[in-house]
Amino acid sequence: MFGISHQRREEFDRAALVHIPELLRVASRLCGGADAGEDLLQETYLQAWRSFHRFEAGTNCRAWLYKILLFTYSAQNRKRARQPFLVDLDAAGETALLVDAPTPDTLTAEAVKAAFDRLPENFRTLVVLVDVEGLTYREAAAALHVPVGTVMSRLSRGRGLLRLELARHAPAWSSGAPSGMDLSAQRRARS
Repeated sequence: MFGISHQRREEFDRAALVHIPELLRVASRLCGGADAGEDLLQETYLQAWRSFHRFEAGTNCRAWLYKILLFTYSAQNRKRARQPFLVDLDAAGETALLVDAPTPDTLTAEAVKAAFDRLPENFRTLVVLVDVEGLTYREAAAALHVPVGTVMSRLSRGRGLLRLELARHAPAWSSGAPSGMDLSAQRRARS
């Protein structure tokens, strides 16, 4: 293949290509669709191949690929000049201050996907990496190039926002509680 050593290609195939399915899931989730996810994955593997000479054999190739994927995704977003996600805390209301929003018992896949899509990008990314793909906090921190404490903080806030979104958009759950019962009483009743 164009003057590239057979040994180097086999090493790349063995170390990197086994992670295609999970990286494609993450890329599709980040981009909001399969086609855009495949494009992101292709660009990720192109970058990985170009810099494979810098990869240290015996280290965590999965985390290295996630780091490239997330860097590529961020670079694409910067190119599109996306505006940062701003939250008006004054308009958020009392429910935004809840520490543990109750999660409805009956949810549809569409409701979960819609709630997940409403999360700010930096929280959504961590929920995908840690809760969906099973990366450790340390692996996620390495992939995002942030401290482990930042991963823990953003993940906690992301999970909380996701619970809020699910509670807010699930009328079937709220109808299960007796009328007039406050939110803390509803939580105690569920436990």
